[in-house]
Amino acid sequence: MNSRKIYKKTLWVFVTTAFTVVSCSEDWLTPKPLSFYEPGIALSNAEGMYSALTTLERNMRHEYFGDNAPILTEIIQSEVAVEGTTDKAGPQMDMDVALLPDAQLNHTDFTKVGWYWYEGYKGVKYANTIISRIDNAEFGSEEERNAVLGSAYFHRAYRYFKLTHQFGDIPYLDWEIEAPKYDFYSYDRWGILERMKKDLEFAYQWVPEVVDRGRTSKAACGVLLMKVCMVLGDFDRAIAVGKEVVGKHPLMRNRFTPNQGKPNTNLMFDLHSVEAKLDMSNTEGLMYVVSYPEEEGSDRIQTMRNAVPFWNSGNIKTPDGQTGTSIAPAAGETDPEMDLNKSYGRGIGRLRPTWYFTNEIWRADKEANDLRGIRNRDSWRRMEDLRYNAPGLKTSGSPWYGKNFEKPASMSVEDTIRTWFSWPHYKLFVPDPLQTQWQGGETPWYIYRSAEVYLLLAESYYWKDQFTLAAEALNEVRTRAGAEPLTAGDVNIGEILDERARELYYEENRHIELVRISYIYAKTGKPCEIFGGRTYNLQNLSGPGGTGANVKQEGVNFWYDRVVARSNFYNKGVKHKWAEYKVSVHHILWPVPANAINTNIKGVINQNIGYPGAERNVEPLPVPEEGTVLGPQAGE
Repeated sequence: MNSRKIYKKTLWVFVTTAFTVVSCSEDWLTPKPLSFYEPGIALSNAEGMYSALTTLERNMRHEYFGDNAPILTEIIQSEVAVEGTTDKAGPQMDMDVALLPDAQLNHTDFTKVGWYWYEGYKGVKYANTIISRIDNAEFGSEEERNAVLGSAYFHRAYRYFKLTHQFGDIPYLDWEIEAPKYDFYSYDRWGILERMKKDLEFAYQWVPEVVDRGRTSKAACGVLLMKVCMVLGDFDRAIAVGKEVVGKHPLMRNRFTPNQGKPNTNLMFDLHSVEAKLDMSNTEGLMYVVSYPEEEGSDRIQTMRNAVPFWNSGNIKTPDGQTGTSIAPAAGETDPEMDLNKSYGRGIGRLRPTWYFTNEIWRADKEANDLRGIRNRDSWRRMEDLRYNAPGLKTSGSPWYGKNFEKPASMSVEDTIRTWFSWPHYKLFVPDPLQTQWQGGETPWYIYRSAEVYLLLAESYYWKDQFTLAAEALNEVRTRAGAEPLTAGDVNIGEILDERARELYYEENRHIELVRISYIYAKTGKPCEIFGGRTYNLQNLSGPGGTGANVKQEGVNFWYDRVVARSNFYNKGVKHKWAEYKVSVHHILWPVPANAINTNIKGVINQNIGYPGAERNVEPLPVPEEGTVLGPQAGE
């Protein structure tokens, strides 16, 4: 049975049955009345269990899809992009204001920090329901049971990996909660990750290699296991797993989709097209979230709305002051490039890339022929590539109709932020044929690819000071794209992060990856060569805290140093009428939503250092090496 049929059959089944007992709104800590429905009926066999896993896999999709998708928050809290919505107060620009525990933390017009908290624990609870009931279900074999259990372990670890790198020490739930609970406590993040490593080793052993599109695969378990091993300092295990994954899942090095016959396309277009993500011969894709065109329960990714400039804002005018753009082309126009809407997507510039991403990482020598880069005019688009298409220009006989955009010398900073920047067209363009305004339609989306595995291998070798091997791993990705190979002497953490930016924009959780690296620096004490041999430690990772904790001082954590050093927005005095772009050292970790803490009346959930409420913190609890915290205890 193909993946479309599986998802049509199972996507809705478990949503309305098994998980009603643990359903929740945004406030996952607020006790809810239990449903009268008994999920044990739905979870009594393999089919019910796989339906439950389908719900977990479907929920992963929400991070990437829709207007101001949560992934934008992850990208904005890094050095590759900033919030571009300049027409209102509220969007996450001044983090000293936007990231407060009692601020609006889960809203399209503000930030999605709170979304990660609420949805993360929703996923944990769903996975725990499967895990706690695994031995009450009937399976055709031990292998089938372990495959289901391994997949549930993966999904729980997937959420905990995000939560521990976004919020630090957090409540640890390891079993189904069947009654209202008011006494959650924060647990040590390192202990949580150690338990997730054990779970992922089990998953990597038992989850199948070949699965339907959108299902959890063995390779996906391997990628997450690599990341957990790396942050725990087990680089040898990460390398061993990475070699196994890329050995079975080679990069796509030749054109392989029907798009290869289209003009102005290349291998990168192939790899990131809808067709490639549907193609079962694609060996590079390791895990996807799925949304199929015209299928029930589908969703639109809206990458173009989010990350393409707001070219139709009304601020793009011809040099003689006339309105320059229109969503609808002029009557009788036959040149497809004059339909800006369908050629590039109707963007509103929510995600504004930094100069670092659009220019610095694309060097004139080493990335001159990089298919992913700004010098490749098929892959990238600049505002100067677009042409004035307003119908009024044509009817009036204006000489500017059909001419390329020219940036007005008087364009304000505010307009420049939102309406004038370059973007990776090859990755963001998703046809949206069912809509009048093309903002990004239905498509599967990569969660993990083999390209990232090579980059994780390179980083693991970096931590082990094996720079020749690190360069070899980086070059697997670079040479595929047409970039010049690197030498061992070129390798440093900046080069590795630059390559991740080139390859994984709008795919990776960029903030989490920077935080993961920050923890490794702090845990190992390894000098950071790109900051003059600076060292970090775990004791003051978030800064001093206390009153006036908005510290902007280098040397406290790697995340802050990297973001401020590479972003041309944060802490540079860039402002518009609503806000100034600011970050502080404690924003490495996000605030736990105040409501989650305040409704937990019999326990203590710690607030992160630097935010109001952290003065009431207590020592986080240790996670036991064996057994459960909330489930059956030893001897029961």
